[in-house]
Amino acid sequence: MARNMQPIAKRCKALGLSPAVMGYTKKTTNRNPKGQMRRKQSEYGMQLNEKQKVKFVYGVHEKQFHAYYEKAAAKGITGEILLTTLERRLDNVVFRAGFAMTRREARQLVSHGHFLVNGKSVNIPSYLIKAGDTVEVKAKSRSSVKFKRFLGEDAIAVTLPAWIDRPVKDDLKVNIVRLPERADIDFPVEEHLIVELYSK
Repeated sequence: MARNMQPIAKRCKALGLSPAVMGYTKKTTNRNPKGQMRRKQSEYGMQLNEKQKVKFVYGVHEKQFHAYYEKAAAKGITGEILLTTLERRLDNVVFRAGFAMTRREARQLVSHGHFLVNGKSVNIPSYLIKAGDTVEVKAKSRSSVKFKRFLGEDAIAVTLPAWIDRPVKDDLKVNIVRLPERADIDFPVEEHLIVELYSK
């Protein structure tokens, strides 16, 4: 699979995103400080920007993103279903649960087989979780430096979204209490523009 090697801060600036959405709290860029002083963006440009933003945040490529769109279009409110489906990806759940500092790191950790879903090993980042699922770090992975930083008194504080619950504070296990909703998306996006783009 192709990897996105673009500098995070530069890409975030181009898409009008805060690097914090990606899990990077200290990244900034001083390049092209007057870069926002551009001529008015066309309707197509705005639609394309929204699509690129969502693809970039969740780390999916065009073919996979279009497949998510086609499935969402067959179910109901296309834009909302598209976003909530992407939010259900296992790599995103791992990031949102605080088991990884960024979505990119979460995708790598999932691919390397560090997680169990309902007691079974899953190494597919695009695996879609369901309400009632449990996601936890494997017992043999808990001693690694990657996960030790989330335990103990010096653990990194994580604010969990409303649809994820951690019953035991000092444990690397979370429950999916419900499916994510549109209100749970933590970055600004106008999904109707994506729907308009694909509807042409």
